Amino acid sequence: MPTKGQKAIDKEYASASPSLTLHAIKALLDEHCEKLSAELKSSFEAIDSKLDQNKLLLDDHDQRISSLELATDDLSQRVMDLENTCSSLREENAKLKAKAADLENRSRRQNVRILGLSEATESGNPTAFFSQLLQDLYRKEILPSFPEIVRAHRTLAPKPTTGKPLRPVILRLHRFQTKELLIREARRRGRFFYKGQHVRIVEDYSAEVASQRARYRDVMAGLYKQGLKPALLYPARLRITTPNGVRKWINTVEEAQKYIDEHPELSDHV
Repeated sequence: MPTKGQKAIDKEYASASPSLTLHAIKALLDEHCEKLSAELKSSFEAIDSKLDQNKLLLDDHDQRISSLELATDDLSQRVMDLENTCSSLREENAKLKAKAADLENRSRRQNVRILGLSEATESGNPTAFFSQLLQDLYRKEILPSFPEIVRAHRTLAPKPTTGKPLRPVILRLHRFQTKELLIREARRRGRFFYKGQHVRIVEDYSAEVASQRARYRDVMAGLYKQGLKPALLYPARLRITTPNGVRKWINTVEEAQKYIDEHPELSDHV
């Protein structure tokens, strides 16, 4: 049996034990609260720091975007100005090209080309030689006097070797009326003969106009075979005269082909 002293100790211990346990728990809770508070404070400080950094980045991005928007607006305006300038320059360039082409062809109005004449046929003074040649070809009934020739030369190309196409001769006549007479008579005759050579005399067109006119070659050949009277007017405009005398003016090869397709009686040989 416990003694009185032992009972007293047990009683004192029993009364003191709950108090010590609550104190320890409270101390532990306080310690954990302090640690948790410190950790939360540290975390919030880190979050605040990152938020500040993000705010700085957002402010910087906002400034950059605003700057880019201003630059884009400026570039858009400059591009629009450039497009307007290019459009204006394109129109001016087209007008200048048309004027240059017109001036080039006007400068050729007094020229004729002689095709099929052998190289080195001309000798001595070319202008005098071709003046005599023209009178020999056309006879005095057409050319009662020697035509005045300002210049006479071959086209600017290397002298062809044997078997290659001959270089045309370009003549610049002093009088436009003489040139028109030569071309009109040449169209009527078709070709001339000179020392066994088939010689043709044609207009001297620029490369651009000659290319435009060449596109009508097949169409005109077919129309001629049909017995019609096609005429290719300057610079490249087709005129068709039907058997009943009606005239039709056509501005493009496509339009000419369409006209032929719509009139089967004209297309048998085209």
